[in-house]
Amino acid sequence: MLMKTWTAWVFTCGMLFAGGAVSAGDRPNILLVMADDLGWTDIGAYGGEIETPNLNALAQQGIVFTDFHASVSCSPTRSMLMSGNDNHVAGLGTMSEMLVANQVGQPGYEGHLNGRVASMAEVLQGVGYHTYMSGKWHLGHDEGELPFDRGFEATFTMLVGGASHWDDMLGILPEDHPARYAANGKHIDRLPADFYSSRSYVDILINQIRTNHGDGQPFLAYLAFTAPHDPVHVPEPWLSKYSGRYDEGYDVLKDRRWKAAKELGRVPSGATMPARQNVVKPWDELSDDEKATESRGMEVYAGMIEAMDYNYGRVIDYLGDIGELENTVIVFLSDNGSNPFYSSDYPDASDPGFVNLFDHSLENLGRPGSNYAYGPGFAGASSGPLDWFKLTVGEGGIRVPLIMAGPGIPEGQTTDAFAYVWDVLPTLLDVTGTEYPATFNGHTVEQPRGRSMMPLISGSVQELYGPNEFVGGEMGEGKWMRQGSFKAVLVPPPYGDSKWHLFNIDEDPGETNDLSSDMPDLLGTLISAWDQYAADVGVVPAEL
Repeated sequence: MLMKTWTAWVFTCGMLFAGGAVSAGDRPNILLVMADDLGWTDIGAYGGEIETPNLNALAQQGIVFTDFHASVSCSPTRSMLMSGNDNHVAGLGTMSEMLVANQVGQPGYEGHLNGRVASMAEVLQGVGYHTYMSGKWHLGHDEGELPFDRGFEATFTMLVGGASHWDDMLGILPEDHPARYAANGKHIDRLPADFYSSRSYVDILINQIRTNHGDGQPFLAYLAFTAPHDPVHVPEPWLSKYSGRYDEGYDVLKDRRWKAAKELGRVPSGATMPARQNVVKPWDELSDDEKATESRGMEVYAGMIEAMDYNYGRVIDYLGDIGELENTVIVFLSDNGSNPFYSSDYPDASDPGFVNLFDHSLENLGRPGSNYAYGPGFAGASSGPLDWFKLTVGEGGIRVPLIMAGPGIPEGQTTDAFAYVWDVLPTLLDVTGTEYPATFNGHTVEQPRGRSMMPLISGSVQELYGPNEFVGGEMGEGKWMRQGSFKAVLVPPPYGDSKWHLFNIDEDPGETNDLSSDMPDLLGTLISAWDQYAADVGVVPAEL
């Protein structure tokens, strides 16, 4: 049984927070699992048709968040996850790959997790945790910036934004080829011949946990999958499993996901389906060859997600085998929404020398040497009832799955309260009875802006943020600000019109009914709040 009883947990927490001594053995383990570019309805618990039995079981054993948010892309979200702070404070005001000249060298734009914050691993290591990481880091490429340098005692990590899932280390950008990996603070120049990301990351994480098992210390195990980030790659049996499943196209799939999310109660029954985006061709206007490529890409993408679920399940089985599962808090989330790019959309990806590294044939799609990202049509379908996708501040870009289970977390619960990725660290410190330090390595560190979700999870409060509080963010000229049920949002081209719009996001998660003309004063208040936020965290607009 995954859960300790609620009564036992409340008693334990009461002892911890009453000022009693806390030994390492009294604290729960933490398994933190992050998917990469996972769309909001890509797993069954949120309305997807892809088979994800292990993550569905996690949802039944814990709490599902339906209004949880992240940044629009990888590294800003990861910096907030690790620090509990805003990404502009933690060093990733934008992804390092997107820094422009006027941002370079500015505070909060270091391109790596900076010294203004202490990382989750550094804090927990300081109270006796073993700290393990396997998977994608993307918070610094150079020695001194690696997870081994930021509190993780055993690491195997991919350092860049995306790469082949096989051993060939092919990058998705010419500047990131070959892709960079590191183990225990040192760069490595080759991978095992049988490497496949989801399987190998789990193999390594299990071995990391095994190394110290039985010594009485709890662990933080950070499993950062690179699935389902492109290129879409997966071995058999998943490569063939979804053959023919998506031949009806992305319009049909989005409609099915929208309806399924409603049936599950993940969105209101009266929510309106968002329209097809201007960058997406209607399915019936595609040629037969285009349809074949698009549907094959989605088949492989679906297989990747099921393979990720399977390998996540191996960790759960292992923890059960060694008697640690009942004392492990499990957190699963995605770093942002689904990716609307095709592989050819990446900077310099059309360089002939780079193109010639790959076999772009339909027959090879999903296999070693292929390089395919599934594009805006199926990315929109992955968002289901939400609007837009990754790299936008629409809900499909920043609303992501979050599931938590373990000691202290009631089973079979759902919350529609707004929460943000910077809330994860304070929550985990809460459940472990740990204080975030005022100083670290001899200097003052910024205190987390996030707050513990445990009062929300326990049911003692219904909202984490009050109706008059503001939470917002930005990246790449996209801006958003939330207050209660309302969200002001500005999406720049090529997806949006660079104008502010206003939505009641609780009623209209698809962002279909613009209220800016009806409620101009509220929109003005939210825009002013965004300006204040930008000044507070030190946003440096890109001068292109």
